[in-house]
Amino acid sequence: MVNYLSEFVKLFANNLTNWIEAQKTFLDTVTSMEKDLETSDRLELILATRTAFNHMIKTIEAFDKWLQDPFIVGHMPREMLLEVQKNVWEILKKLLELDIKHTAAFRDMLLNLSETGKINPLFFVPREQQQRVEERFRVSY
Repeated sequence: MVNYLSEFVKLFANNLTNWIEAQKTFLDTVTSMEKDLETSDRLELILATRTAFNHMIKTIEAFDKWLQDPFIVGHMPREMLLEVQKNVWEILKKLLELDIKHTAAFRDMLLNLSETGKINPLFFVPREQQQRVEERFRVSY
């Protein structure tokens, strides 16, 4: 049993090392691209943001699974859990602040465009799609 457990830990640690290296590589890529994004066009900014969202979602899902694993949380000291909780809380607050600021600014800009007759009719949402838009942004708590 001890030998099996030791092999399991080695394999698990190796998987963790692979994850760490992949995350470092992605961080290096993101860091090296930041300067280029300052002069990017709208499409590149959208793609870069969506790539970031996708990677954030992947990382958050992995972290969530991490904290559901009895082997992991059974061995993780309270100090590590506290560090994760505090950092996640800061990220959450920052995300909420960004969402509030961005959504309010876009709403105000959109109303201004509408008042000045500058809404592009090509991007108008037909009536049958309005309900889906309303449902998407409906607060449900």
